Amino acid sequence: MHERANRTNQRLWALAALATAAWTLPATAQDRRPRIDVQHYRIEADINPRTQALSATVAVRFEPLDDRISSAVFELHNALNVTRVTDSTGRDLAQNRNSSDFTVRVSFPEPLAKGKAETILFTYDGKLTGQEESPIYGIRFASIQNDHAYLMYPARWIPTNEYTADAFAATLRVSVPDGFKVVAPGLDTKETAAGRTIYQFDFTRPSFPASLAVVAADPVVVPAGGASQRVYFRGESAAMARVYGEEAGKQMAELTALFGLPPSAALTLVETDANTPNGYAAPGMIFLSTKAIGREVNARLVANQASRQWWGNFVYPATRNHIWIMHAMARYAELLEIEQASGAGAVEAEMKDVYVEALTVNDPPISQSGRLEDYSPEYWAVTSAKGTAILAMLRFSIGDEAFRKLIKEFPAAYAWKPITTADLQKAAEQIGQRDLKGFFIQWIESTGAPEFKNEYTVFRTSKGFRIMGKVSQDLDTFRMPVELKIETEGNPEFKTVEVVGQQSEFVVETFGRPKRVTIDPNARVLRYSDPMRVAVAIRRGEMFAEISEFGDSLKEYQKALDTNKNSSLAHYRVAELFFLQRNYQSAANEFRAALDGDLDPKWIEVWGHINLGKIFDITGQRERAVNEYNLAIRTKDNTQGAQEEAAKYLKTPYERPAATF
Repeated sequence: MHERANRTNQRLWALAALATAAWTLPATAQDRRPRIDVQHYRIEADINPRTQALSATVAVRFEPLDDRISSAVFELHNALNVTRVTDSTGRDLAQNRNSSDFTVRVSFPEPLAKGKAETILFTYDGKLTGQEESPIYGIRFASIQNDHAYLMYPARWIPTNEYTADAFAATLRVSVPDGFKVVAPGLDTKETAAGRTIYQFDFTRPSFPASLAVVAADPVVVPAGGASQRVYFRGESAAMARVYGEEAGKQMAELTALFGLPPSAALTLVETDANTPNGYAAPGMIFLSTKAIGREVNARLVANQASRQWWGNFVYPATRNHIWIMHAMARYAELLEIEQASGAGAVEAEMKDVYVEALTVNDPPISQSGRLEDYSPEYWAVTSAKGTAILAMLRFSIGDEAFRKLIKEFPAAYAWKPITTADLQKAAEQIGQRDLKGFFIQWIESTGAPEFKNEYTVFRTSKGFRIMGKVSQDLDTFRMPVELKIETEGNPEFKTVEVVGQQSEFVVETFGRPKRVTIDPNARVLRYSDPMRVAVAIRRGEMFAEISEFGDSLKEYQKALDTNKNSSLAHYRVAELFFLQRNYQSAANEFRAALDGDLDPKWIEVWGHINLGKIFDITGQRERAVNEYNLAIRTKDNTQGAQEEAAKYLKTPYERPAATF
């Protein structure tokens, strides 16, 4: 077993709460690689579902970005064995495999000149059953089965340079046995020969057209959103094909109004399996896991993945340090779907969760997020959650109208081009007509979040009242508008104050007598407060609990209780830990404390009673258990099927599962 294979899933999840070392390490091996720009792939691949095997020859055309480079490094799935690498003249090139980082280093007999195009040809083969170790630890992106196959770009099934950042055009020719079809990005043609069908796809724009699926059945074609969506689902998921096609068309139409014209209004949806990510977007395609498809359409997931037709495929990050823009825009699209489906109140609740997640990881700043492990929890906390919080604050800073104009005009202005955070800042400043240098330095290049303090004095004037005060916070470089809410004897009044540095003074005139001044009443700023500290500590504790690191989890919950001893959620999470450890007396004490606390969120009441009932059943106190189940039913709260759960154990006592230790 090599070094990467020895990594454990526990380590990956633990980093979610303690992501400090990930960015303070010396420059990574990838940083030291010779720099090249891949422009085009010509991929000739043969896929054999019966043997679960892939064989391929791939011509890679690239330009050196540095002068006189003597080698180039590509990432390639370890299950694929490279048999030969040649240059454009057919001369063999030396190649060295490093399985610890999934790379192949190709050495050149003579140094290459900067900017002069070169082509090298890889020949390789191997089995991809889905059980092999993935380049993204613990997550499957490639599998060849007897009745279907999928090869997604993150699997590095082609020699890959600057993953997610070095975009390319591609010609893809894939041979499969008769009875199978290939779907992939680009204009397609096909030909038949000796019991096999060869599909060719040409994608002439720079993007990431290196994902494909092999399918056996015809698609369900769904006219929706002004285009025909093609859906390839299997087995039980086939019943969901039409509703997913309709949802995809609906989302593409709505996102077109938001982000402008897409590269293609028609999408192809392909089912993968239960062990892949919920979704992955390639140009014109969305891969959905069997688990995510479910029995009800997952509109949030479709919105997230559909948005990536613009953000990630139409425009793409110049380096991984700018990929936060793609993830944040995808989550922003989710928020719009939530708002349309459930109203503004649901979005407020979701944004609270986004802000909490954003604060679970303090380091690194977004400008260094490319160093984080791809698909890890800390990666999503920084790039997706914090990135979405930044978009929300940017919207408040430049105004709704300017923000909507920004996200609609920006993709078209940079179509098929790499983008940077500086590009976004420049466009936001031009459209919003304000200097955003301080905003981007604070939220992109720096870490931390402010905590506001408010001091003010009220004076009576001939026309009413004057409030003179100052907003204090502890970040020296902080600068952005902050809203004040002034509660008076009449209607509340609002004023926006430009907070610059650690102290900013304000003056507000009111007609009615002021009763209270609240800073940031709508929680638009990513900031700390006692309630936020409680929420962040609980979320970090949950992260540790997910990997069975119960000691660290308990420490985080205790931090929450140190701030708010009345937090029902913190007590409830502690009770869950004790229950899992079969410490039933301590668990009962904590469930009682949760029921006696602030009951935020409300579902704690019903589930607190259910869990107390389980404890009494386990300890042979059936009468007390029945009483708790009845109390749960009286709440009429059916969060996560609570009523059915309580009714089930009213009929049959709960029995704890057999011990596994």
